[in-house]
Amino acid sequence: MCMTIVVTRNVSGRMRGFLASSMIELSAGVYSAPRMSTAVRDRVWRVVNDWWAYEVSASILMVWHDTSSRGGQSVRVIGEPPVDLVDIDGLM
Repeated sequence: MCMTIVVTRNVSGRMRGFLASSMIELSAGVYSAPRMSTAVRDRVWRVVNDWWAYEVSASILMVWHDTSSRGGQSVRVIGEPPVDLVDIDGLM
């Protein structure tokens, strides 16, 4: 279990409500879960991906501590504008 952060931009009320039911909303569009398991994190991301078809001009970023990843964290991003993450000398 590890800290997971989700940052959203221009998402629907449905998406915000779902994320708020799974995590603490620290600020508008910023969600945190201090001890989210990998299984729960993957389920949350699956729902976000499934609902993505109904979003317009929105973006969602999920980041969490990951010792197996270079840089010590993993990141998932969907939305507008498209984002390409690059590993430069072990930093994302």
